[in-house]
Amino acid sequence: MSAAAEILSLYAALGRAGLIQGSSGNVSARVPQGMVITPSGGTPEEALGEPDLARMTLDGTVTNDATPSSEWAMHAGIYQAAPETRFIVHSHADACTALACLAEPLPAFHYMVLQFGGTDVRCAPYVTFGTPALAALAVEAMRDRTACLLANHGMIVLGATAAQALSRSLLLEQLCRQYLLARSAGTPRLLSEAEMAAAKERFRTYGRR
Repeated sequence: MSAAAEILSLYAALGRAGLIQGSSGNVSARVPQGMVITPSGGTPEEALGEPDLARMTLDGTVTNDATPSSEWAMHAGIYQAAPETRFIVHSHADACTALACLAEPLPAFHYMVLQFGGTDVRCAPYVTFGTPALAALAVEAMRDRTACLLANHGMIVLGATAAQALSRSLLLEQLCRQYLLARSAGTPRLLSEAEMAAAKERFRTYGRR
């Protein structure tokens, strides 16, 4: 399957899951010449086709007739900083965005937070969307992580495959929802560094006999 076809499939799956609604959010894939990314202004997933996808180098040169997402610099910066990343999802998913509007990270309230590379999911400070400043802050928040929140904005998730980008997006939304539910009932107990380290070691051998 081509990178463009994978983007369309991933974008549609995110739409079915309610993580991308209407024209909000954007998805990209790394290709040898740079990246392929969904268009500026957004297009509902049911109307999006391969000709709508922008092909561009990571320095911002568009090589077809499409107009890239206004967040292209954020995607490009992450690809440059994380060579193993092949797919990027940026969305305004409800629970992720609700937590991002508190300008707080997702802390170690559950061991599954480890699935994003550390003991928390950082939240980048707010700056105007589509700006170089946001791109730089997102790259910093993603350091040694596969997801981050963007204050008063949304989330970003990385994947080595489209399937991984989808599953991580679903997991991040689930964890943010669970954390907000726990906060609505009281003060969540956070796991200690030792407890998270033990869970990380358990993940290393989980499923092996």
